[in-house]
Amino acid sequence: MARKREDLDACETALDVRFGDRDLLREALTHASAKADVSNERMEFLGDRVLGLVIAETLVQRYPGESEGRLAPRLNALVSRETCAQIAEGIGLGDHLVMARSEAQSGGRRKPALLANAMEAVIAAVYMDGGLHEARAFILSHWAHLLDAQESAPRDPKTALQEWAQARGQDLPAYEAVGRSGPDHAPLFTIRVTLDKGQSAEAVAPSKRAAEREAARLLLDTLGGDA
Repeated sequence: MARKREDLDACETALDVRFGDRDLLREALTHASAKADVSNERMEFLGDRVLGLVIAETLVQRYPGESEGRLAPRLNALVSRETCAQIAEGIGLGDHLVMARSEAQSGGRRKPALLANAMEAVIAAVYMDGGLHEARAFILSHWAHLLDAQESAPRDPKTALQEWAQARGQDLPAYEAVGRSGPDHAPLFTIRVTLDKGQSAEAVAPSKRAAEREAARLLLDTLGGDA
């Protein structure tokens, strides 16, 4: 399942980056299901931190007058797993992943959780290969359109739903885990959010936090609220 040279050439072209140590790229592209000597799980851990640092630094520089409370939702939106998966999908990163045949046949190359993991792993590989300067350039290149689109700080759906309920004298929204599916390395969580008067909504996402946010957004939509 090792990547051939031409495969790595194509991946580097898609990423718009050249690696001095291509073994780092190979590791970043290797999913745990491949049962290889290495997988991208440790790189995912590192890449998540590098992404957070670069985006946080960029936001502080872009919005010198904003408080931490307004910077936080900007950061959360830009480094979320949904955003990482969106960037990876746009690059076509899934086509370059090394994974078990069964994982690929079950749609693994398009699964948001796997794409998000791979995107974070690639960021780590760029960082380990070229340092923070190269990682920053890589991230800002691929996140530029999302950074530019943030004219106003996004509102967190959970916060918006909480404010909606409190403004009407209701208790805080209640979140309940009602299901979990998928393999251990790519779980899907189903979360239900319910208000005092019985209004509710359910959402499925690769993490409980993401499912809670999506459920809150869906419920706000039905209530006519603004997320």
